[in-house]
Amino acid sequence: MRRSWLTLFGLIAAVELVGVALDSTVLQWLAKPLLAPVLLAYLWQRRRRVDAVAVGLVAATAGDVALLVPGRAAFLLGMGFFLVAQLAFLTGFLRRGRPPAVAWAAYLVAWAVGNALLWSALGPLRLPVLGYSLALCLMAAAATGVSARTAAGGALFLVSDLLIGVGAAGTDLPGAGVLVMGTYSAALLLITTGWAADRVDVHREPVATPA
Repeated sequence: MRRSWLTLFGLIAAVELVGVALDSTVLQWLAKPLLAPVLLAYLWQRRRRVDAVAVGLVAATAGDVALLVPGRAAFLLGMGFFLVAQLAFLTGFLRRGRPPAVAWAAYLVAWAVGNALLWSALGPLRLPVLGYSLALCLMAAAATGVSARTAAGGALFLVSDLLIGVGAAGTDLPGAGVLVMGTYSAALLLITTGWAADRVDVHREPVATPA
């Protein structure tokens, strides 16, 4: 059943990417709101309890829906939901392990450089992006303390949102929509499966041995 959830996620992600490539609102509305819930179902099969990553996936679902609605207000609402997601992921990751100092340093430098480059073009989005991107970079750094898979997921989440930030700053990159959703989908998958595998190993019941 666990593999079935991941297979379903792959199919939904493929539909979403096709919808973005074809600029099909219908396909995007059908697929995007289901990405995080399918991974949430997978995580429930593995954990059978609600944890910080599960909360993050719920917030990501709300953010995905908000970002399907055009307009700045919906964009800011979606950013708010994803801020909750990043803080939830960050909390869970920090409870699990201690990231190396170099990860904190590298991601904070990336945060400072990215905001410096986009600052003049973001206009009224400057402060919201500044705060959200800080939480995002802290999450990505904290992910390195869990596993290589979650670390890769955190890095891809940063890449995905950086592409969104570049678009919000007025720069249209070729195929940006597909790249954003491709990296975002991969990020959610890696974070969820990495977290589930790690936590299951940690909490596995000990094997009884004869006295």
